[in-house]
Amino acid sequence: MLQRNKPCVAIVNYGMGNLFSVKNACELVGMSALISYSEKELLAADAVILPGVGAFGDAMSALEGFGLVSVLRDIIEMGKPFLGICLGMQLLMSESEEFGNFKGLGIFDGYVKRFSNISDSNKKIRVPHVGWNRVYFNSSLNSKDLIFSKLSDGEFMYFVHSYFVKPTVEDFVISMTEYEGIRFCSGIRRSNLMAFQFHPEKSGFCGIQIFRNFKEMILKEA
Repeated sequence: MLQRNKPCVAIVNYGMGNLFSVKNACELVGMSALISYSEKELLAADAVILPGVGAFGDAMSALEGFGLVSVLRDIIEMGKPFLGICLGMQLLMSESEEFGNFKGLGIFDGYVKRFSNISDSNKKIRVPHVGWNRVYFNSSLNSKDLIFSKLSDGEFMYFVHSYFVKPTVEDFVISMTEYEGIRFCSGIRRSNLMAFQFHPEKSGFCGIQIFRNFKEMILKEA
C-alpha cells in the first residue's frame, strides 16, 4: 500500500479513541491515515495506531465486540509498525485493576495500576494526572530510542490519565515520567511495537516529531 514515500496508517476505531486528532497528526507529517475497524483495512495498512480514552474494561469489551482482539495480536505478531497511545498503551498489558480486574491483550507482561490519592508523606495527590509533564529517556539504554530522534531528554508531553503501566520486564521501558513523587513508565517499545502514556497528538511540536519519527520507521520497514 506504500506509495511515493507516503505510508498508510490505520487508526483503530473501537469507539473510545481520540481518532481525528491522531489522524490530523499523521496527515500533518505526510502519512495517509484512515480510521477503521475493518480487519481487511487494518491488515492492509503499512502501520497501525491504537489510541484510547476511557476505562480499560469497556475498551476490551469494545475490541472484543468488533472482533479486533485476535486481529491486533496478529498484526503485532507480524511485526507491522504499531503505536499505542494512552489507553492504547495500557491495553497492551496483561491485566488492569481499573474498576475491577480485567485481562488485556497480553502483549507485554505487566499490569495497569491507579495513582494513589495520598503520597508517602501523607500529601493529597490530584488524580487524574492532567497536563504537561517531562518525559525522560531510560538511562539504562545504550542510546536514545529512535522514536525520540531529534528530541531532548526531559521534553514536555501532554498527559491525561489516572492509571499507569507497570511492565514486568523493564528492558522494554524507553521513557519514564514522575508525578507527585511516583515514577512511572511513560514509553515502552519492543521491536516495531511502541506505546506511550502521553498523547503525542496533543503535545505540540515535540509530539509531532514523534509522528515524524514513526513515519521514518515505517518507511525503513517498507
